[in-house]
Amino acid sequence: MSGLSFLWLGAATAVFVAANAVLKTYAVKGGIPVLIGALALFCLGNWLMVQVMRLNGLGLAIALSAIFQLVAISVMAIFVFGERPTGLQLAGMALGCVAVAMIAWPTGAKG
Repeated sequence: MSGLSFLWLGAATAVFVAANAVLKTYAVKGGIPVLIGALALFCLGNWLMVQVMRLNGLGLAIALSAIFQLVAISVMAIFVFGERPTGLQLAGMALGCVAVAMIAWPTGAKG
């Protein structure tokens, strides 16, 4: 993956984390403008993901996005909202990181 791909992926992840934070706020407090804001952020995040898909293909882009978001949103849930994942959930996140690392691992020359 190129540096540009990681830049797009990082931007998409940041937008998706923000969208989920806004959605959590909507779930707690309600308000249609809050929901509309969350949906707008999700649309922007998906547009950013299209850029990652253009550079890397669907499979790799979605695998990387899923684990980046899983970790980033879990960190936000822990530190911002005070949620506490179980040991089994933490182990699942770690296994997800290993799985995506294996998918994205450079394979050398093709041909």
